[in-house]
Amino acid sequence: MTAVFLYCRAGFEAECAAEIQAQAGVRDVHGYCKAKPGAGYVLFQPGETEAAAGLVQALSLGELVFARQWFVVLGLRTDLPPGDRVAPLTETAMALPGPVADLFLETPDTNEGKSLSALCRAIGRPLRSALHEAGLVAEGAALRLHICFLSTHAAYLGYAPLANSAPWPGGVPRLKSPAAAPSRSTLKLEEALLHFLGAEGRDRALLPDMTAVDLGAAPGGWTWQLTRRGVRVTAVDNGLMDAALMESGLVEHLREDGFRYQPPQPVEWMVCDMVEQPVRVAELAARWLSRGWCRRTVFNLKLPMKKRYQEVQRCLGLVRSRLEEAGMCFELGCKQLYHDREEVTVYVEVI
Repeated sequence: MTAVFLYCRAGFEAECAAEIQAQAGVRDVHGYCKAKPGAGYVLFQPGETEAAAGLVQALSLGELVFARQWFVVLGLRTDLPPGDRVAPLTETAMALPGPVADLFLETPDTNEGKSLSALCRAIGRPLRSALHEAGLVAEGAALRLHICFLSTHAAYLGYAPLANSAPWPGGVPRLKSPAAAPSRSTLKLEEALLHFLGAEGRDRALLPDMTAVDLGAAPGGWTWQLTRRGVRVTAVDNGLMDAALMESGLVEHLREDGFRYQPPQPVEWMVCDMVEQPVRVAELAARWLSRGWCRRTVFNLKLPMKKRYQEVQRCLGLVRSRLEEAGMCFELGCKQLYHDREEVTVYVEVI
């Protein structure tokens, strides 16, 4: 089998399929997708046998908005017996192009997939032992083995480069909602910082006494993520902020319209999670960056029910064109994160 397996949010299979086909076409790789609504994954099957591996080498996972994780498919086993799933999985893994450094046992992010988590935990240790005995694991190897269970008797097997795949099974970091945070939306910013910057990069980019503006801040879930690292935040929202958060002494609350507010002086960060038309939020972020009001921003785009992929491309194109017109060098990333729902998260840094 020659295919690329891509995990996505259930319900966004069509967007994930459209995106991988478009990105593959730019690289002269042509094929078709299998995308069952609600499955939580997409299969892209190129027309040429070796094209799947070549595509994963030529295309960065970071360029894909709707794919959380991916791997090159080695095969699909539909005959896994309850008494010994390890042997057939190891047999298929023998087709790996080289040794692997790690193994991810995964499931699609669906209710059916989550019901298989106990199986993944149970099979992990014996399978790793079998892979070691077969000589398929080597310290310092550049690949990772992925096994995605679709049911108790069926699983896709494949591999991905460590340097071009997400460092978490299924592309999902396991984060716990902090009890002190004003809302669960705090996890969206926490995941965004971890995804786009990494743990070390996040710690370097968020330092005590830095300044930030949170547009549409109430009740303060995103502001809390910044203040916990000592960042001083101007929270702009006509709504009420969390009382405990205000007691930190790091927050100034301004009851103003986030679209009209202008900072009296530049800040390091602007973050925004307002419920508004995505193009308006994209224009807002582009204005902050192009006018030098901030150097970094994280913002969410709430997507429409139809033409979601096209709307994302429209908004990202708007931001890019405004910054290019301003003569700015910048880095831009966009991903539909695990804690996003009908939205995507954008990170931009002026360099």
